[in-house]
Amino acid sequence: MLTFPSNQHVFLACGSTDLRKSIDGLAAIVQESFGLNPFSSGLFVFCNRACNKLKILYWDHNGFWLYYRRLERGRFQWPTGKEEVVAISSRELRWLLDGLSLSQRQAHPKVHAVTVI
Repeated sequence: MLTFPSNQHVFLACGSTDLRKSIDGLAAIVQESFGLNPFSSGLFVFCNRACNKLKILYWDHNGFWLYYRRLERGRFQWPTGKEEVVAISSRELRWLLDGLSLSQRQAHPKVHAVTVI
């Protein structure tokens, strides 16, 4: 299971991406198409046309991580908006990885801890 800080920046590449691309190809998309820095601490998430595979590109200290996920059944509820890239929260990324839509309303609201004196 992947765990990322709750304040982690996550960027989705809307539509489909050719997942034959590896680290260098995906980093080039981030920099040239989206105008973002692939060496930032953000997660850059890409999905294939069939919406059953995705890759996450992540820079960590002195090298890239490339996470790959393939579903045996079902599809990711991937956004197909007109924007090239969409910023989401790490919680919304978890929804996508669990097969839920970004616009779903079934999740429990986030609970904030209250200090009792």
